[in-house]
Amino acid sequence: GDALGKRVKPLAESVGSDMVIPCDVTDNGSMDTLFSEIGERWGKLDMLVINAAYLPMLSPVNDIDQKDFGKAITLNILATQALLANFDPLLRRAASARLLALSTSVARTPRAYWGAYGASKAALETLVGAYGEEMKNISAIRTHIVDPAATRTAMRARAFPGEDPATVKEPEVAADAIVDLVVADT
Repeated sequence: GDALGKRVKPLAESVGSDMVIPCDVTDNGSMDTLFSEIGERWGKLDMLVINAAYLPMLSPVNDIDQKDFGKAITLNILATQALLANFDPLLRRAASARLLALSTSVARTPRAYWGAYGASKAALETLVGAYGEEMKNISAIRTHIVDPAATRTAMRARAFPGEDPATVKEPEVAADAIVDLVVADT
């Protein structure tokens, strides 16, 4: 959002001009281009934000559609591990790198019909948490898992189609809180 862009833009300007690399984080070829371009251009990565997520159809656990669940596993877990593995060398080269992953309360507190999404996010939290533990004594990389709670997004609208969007905070509010967290940790 604009609020996040205004606060982060000066950081981007301090390391060079902006770069946009459209890619599908579930496609290895696309990801290879992303890793290569960032590595060649800057040689390090100060911050990695893992925000991409897929919400499978909400259903009882015994009715989870395997194909739909597979999409959640691919994006929410496998792509996260690929990002961690491939960006690790660049994060280690930064003076004080930060890794931030967005998650959800259903990763820690199971809720009826949210089993597929909650399980995929619980796995994401475990991966990021383990990575943070592995890095804390050997690098300057610090990890954060953030649950922005109810936020006005397309995913939220899909999960709660009858909800009045005006009753849920705007993404800029969550973005400002996330930026404040990261800035306070530097």
